[in-house]
Amino acid sequence: MDRTEEEFPGIGAPARRALNRAGYTRLEQLDGVSETDLLRLHGMGPTGTDILSDLLNARGMSLEP
Repeated sequence: MDRTEEEFPGIGAPARRALNRAGYTRLEQLDGVSETDLLRLHGMGPTGTDILSDLLNARGMSLEP
């Protein structure tokens, strides 16, 4: 398991690559990021943002709607 799989568990490879290309390598970096902005990333879809939202909420953080 690579570091991005550890940071973004349950996220598919295309979405992880999209996050990395955008400079997101740690879950904490997504706190306050717009869900709309994430959906604009090639490879990121609604399932990915739902998973990220759940992961963030579990740590007391969130995406912006």
